[in-house]
Amino acid sequence: MQISLVLNGKKITEEITPDLLLIDFLRNHGCYSVKRGCETSNCGLCTVFLDKKPVLSCSVLTARTDGHAIDTLEGLQDEAKEFGAFIADQGAEQCGFCNPGMIMNAIALFRENADPTDEEIKEYLAGNLCRCSGYEGQLRGIRAFLEYKRQGGASCRQ
Repeated sequence: MQISLVLNGKKITEEITPDLLLIDFLRNHGCYSVKRGCETSNCGLCTVFLDKKPVLSCSVLTARTDGHAIDTLEGLQDEAKEFGAFIADQGAEQCGFCNPGMIMNAIALFRENADPTDEEIKEYLAGNLCRCSGYEGQLRGIRAFLEYKRQGGASCRQ
């Protein structure tokens, strides 16, 4: 079957098999930030935006994305770069495997809620598996980033 979609701002028309998972389609197109972790839609490592909303690409058939827009971390570098530094400052990117999914969900949070409570932040982090850091570093990084934004982007980092 033939599909047409926009991937990171670039239109793609391609012949696919009906059972092709979106994660495999994306990795075949060089989107290596999209990772396979649990194979059960529980770890968040494969998070992408489908029409600007976070979805788990391991549980979406590529055929369902026909006519839609997909964004991966590769397509959101400008938006992700600034925030990623705050995660690194907190030591929350120890192995880096979970970072792309974590950053994608943090971007979704920032887009939907400019002033989240700690509980709201934790809700967004809940769907992301991190085996190294225990989530406290990510929480601190998000808090620091939000404070940085509240101050108009004036750096308060060392």
